[in-house]
Amino acid sequence: MKYGPRKPSLNKRLAARTSLKRQIVHRAGLQMPRGWGWLRNPRKAAYNKAYNRSTFDIFKLLSKLFK
Repeated sequence: MKYGPRKPSLNKRLAARTSLKRQIVHRAGLQMPRGWGWLRNPRKAAYNKAYNRSTFDIFKLLSKLFK
């Protein structure tokens, strides 16, 4: 598990927004309600909860500092 700041990756950021799977799921209306990720994939949801609590985004930190 990682602690501290996350390294930004422009490639991963673009891939997440332009992926074919995302487009198909979004257009078919198959989204789960917010907070229900544990129902679709409980193991991944548990990992993401711990990861998001132990790391922070550099861009969010900078935006709060220069607001």
